[in-house]
Amino acid sequence: MDALRIQGQRPLSGELEVSGSKNASLPIMTAALLANGVSTLHRVPGLADVKTLGKVLGHLGVEVGQEGSTLRLDATELSTHEAPYELVRTMRASILVLGPLLARLGKARVSLPGGCAIGARPIDQHLKGFRKLGATIEISHGYVEAHVNGRLKGATVIFDMPTVGGTENLLLAASLAEGTTVLENAAREPEVVDLCHTLIGMGAKITGVGTATLSIEGVEALKPFDHNVVADRIEFGTFLVAGAMLGEKLLIKGGVAEHQTFLIDKLRGMGALIEETSEGLEVSRPRDSELRATDVETQPYPGFPTDMQAQLMAATSIAEGSSTFSETVFENRFMHVAELGRMGANIRVDGGKAIVRGVQELSGATVMATDLRASACLVLAALAAEGESVVRRIYHLDRGYESIEKKLSAAGAIIERFREEG
Repeated sequence: MDALRIQGQRPLSGELEVSGSKNASLPIMTAALLANGVSTLHRVPGLADVKTLGKVLGHLGVEVGQEGSTLRLDATELSTHEAPYELVRTMRASILVLGPLLARLGKARVSLPGGCAIGARPIDQHLKGFRKLGATIEISHGYVEAHVNGRLKGATVIFDMPTVGGTENLLLAASLAEGTTVLENAAREPEVVDLCHTLIGMGAKITGVGTATLSIEGVEALKPFDHNVVADRIEFGTFLVAGAMLGEKLLIKGGVAEHQTFLIDKLRGMGALIEETSEGLEVSRPRDSELRATDVETQPYPGFPTDMQAQLMAATSIAEGSSTFSETVFENRFMHVAELGRMGANIRVDGGKAIVRGVQELSGATVMATDLRASACLVLAALAAEGESVVRRIYHLDRGYESIEKKLSAAGAIIERFREEG
């Protein structure tokens, strides 16, 4: 199993390039199922989750080809409506094939998905929406079995809470439904917006893009897409935090500042120097002072992202003062706290809150990643710690960060990947 060995307290400078978004690439890949022909997706990150979904689509009959960061998806002939457990079990995004299969074939059998152990993430809002569109849904032997007679029918769906996956799945299905579908309390994340733009390019009729109310007027057929994936805002945010902790004029290129407004404001409030340039954002740690504490409450977009909570906690662990993190999205998203404690962080968890009292210095240690964003948190902590750290179980990291050790090494970090024996 791979691990990372990191020598801490090395300043970061030069450039870091943000990859295309994993969380935008995955739903857009499933959109290829809606059209007869070859769809092309550019700027796709080379990640484990992308490969896994490619296998799922291949099983369904899609011919998947890749050249560099460009994917070609030929969904002319679909061979089955079933996505089996063996392929779906490791990744929650696989459930997004359900909507396209139901819309195009009138039936779907998809295994209930797996993914990171960060808390309950049920798909009840997905299924509620499909039933509103006229589908019959049953859950049997670990599979969601859905079918509809004829085409799905447009309806108004009011989500109980904003759900990114539910919004995406219903967007995909409603694009080929008969009549108009209205999604209320829809997710507003940039990845949802990017999916909307892809579907519109395929011929879908969608209004309200970027708002909590989406209206989709179904069409009889969609054409294949040719689309460039939006930048990965979580990788972008992770690099911003790295720059705030260790940056010496670290230039981060390719990110969209508007997608991380809350984080940028927080980092500036903590004392980080962030300047906009013609090439990107230049980030530096505070001059002649320590980072300052801050308080954070995670919220659905456009609030502070839950996917950045762990990374910012790494920064506050060496900030002056006491910080409070209130996690409102996932109940198990403080699993990185114990590992930060092994590095000398002073953090106390009380229910849905974590109180972080900054220490002068973290010390290198061997730590174990428990989920994707916890992995990034531990890498950041190791970069700032005194001495050597080893971050184990980085297969989580490989699900969301493309060649992160190579990117950080080019910016001055001493970090290497190695294979652990046994």
